[in-house]
Amino acid sequence: MHMSEEKFILYKHTNISATESLYKSEINFKWMNTRRSIREFSPKPVAREIIENIIKSASTAPSGAHKQPWVFCAVSNPEIKSEIRRAAEKEEYENYHSRMSEEWLEDLKPFDTNWKKPFLEIAPWLIVVFSKSYDIGNNGKKLNNYYVKESAGLACGMLLNAIHNAGLCALTHTPSPMNFLISILKRPKNERPFLLIPVGYPGEGCKVPDLHRKPLELISAWYE
Repeated sequence: MHMSEEKFILYKHTNISATESLYKSEINFKWMNTRRSIREFSPKPVAREIIENIIKSASTAPSGAHKQPWVFCAVSNPEIKSEIRRAAEKEEYENYHSRMSEEWLEDLKPFDTNWKKPFLEIAPWLIVVFSKSYDIGNNGKKLNNYYVKESAGLACGMLLNAIHNAGLCALTHTPSPMNFLISILKRPKNERPFLLIPVGYPGEGCKVPDLHRKPLELISAWYE
């Protein structure tokens, strides 16, 4: 055995029939197609163990050179959530009143959104995803990370999948700029906020826009 081969282990894969594969793929689509972003959350508590499992699921995402350049900050502290809301609303007020183009504001009308973000306090958890532009070794040496944004994006996709699979709801919130999260959560200089995701149960009477996803023929191209 060559030395390089010693670093590999046998991949254990469970084979299933083509019929079962088709069935599971259809069931998974139907389930994921029920996922929606919500803005009306219930204050009903969510156990920390559930959030831990969700984060662990997200951490199974692939990453450039397996650097895993992400940190998931889970916030349930009411005072910190209030501080995040105040800072986010300050940025969002500027966005809605001066930064966003008329076209952007027009595109947001079907969602009936504004600069006020009460869900940042109501949702039992906020998961703030930070990407790590580089790591720091034990000797203080700067260690490069690769495809950081792509890796963090993949992890966030798996995070949303895990949230939905746990019977919870989420919102991918991006108050721009988000640098206030660095100071509020006291994160190191090699981390950058990537997404702010409220997580919890839908509030009573929660409504979402009557939207429809693009059909397969508009999102795919086939070369058979």
